[in-house]
Amino acid sequence: MELIANGTFARRAFLVGTAAAGILALPGCQALGGFSMTEAIKRLLTLSSRNAFAKLTAPGGFWDSEVARFDLPVLFTGGGAVQTLLSSGPFKQGLQKQLNLVAEKGAERAAPVVYDAVKKLSVTDAVGLIKGGPTAATSFLRAEMGPALINAMIPGLSDALSVTGDPIVRQAMAALAGVDVGQVAQAVALRADNSVWYQIGAEESAIRANPSSTNDPLLIGVLKVL
Repeated sequence: MELIANGTFARRAFLVGTAAAGILALPGCQALGGFSMTEAIKRLLTLSSRNAFAKLTAPGGFWDSEVARFDLPVLFTGGGAVQTLLSSGPFKQGLQKQLNLVAEKGAERAAPVVYDAVKKLSVTDAVGLIKGGPTAATSFLRAEMGPALINAMIPGLSDALSVTGDPIVRQAMAALAGVDVGQVAQAVALRADNSVWYQIGAEESAIRANPSSTNDPLLIGVLKVL
């Protein structure tokens, strides 16, 4: 029995080693940082972002997400008439929920911008990102994009806020003295920006934890071996 167990272990070790060698032998691979590793990062980010936006752009996407739901923007925490309104718990929660629903329109504008950024991504240390923490690739992409996601969301949020028929949102915006729709949209975008990246990071973590769920041979091989 011991010989059989040892033999089984040896075969498994051989298969894992063979898989690793196969990945490292792919054309263009240089010091573990060649084309195959960069392609793995892009595939990881593509799947992570697509999974994230599929959830966030669905009805109630932000509000129903444990990681994406956001609090009221800082713009609504000042003094004046808006604070009188927000002293009511039901009004405050209703406003928070409605702004999370509005954020879905911003996510619709942000999605193609993120997908395009992933396609054009230049990675100098792909292996470092593969070996990094559960959200290493997401953090890298966010740093590369800067405020691009925020800028992409503002027009969609402005449109949604301008036509909203929700009385809570309209009453809250009317109570913000000297503040226009564009400023409210920017404030919501700042909150939604964090939420989008949190959701993408959560999806990346899930893929890393279970690479087989992707049905992608390259991702499975890279994430399981390295």
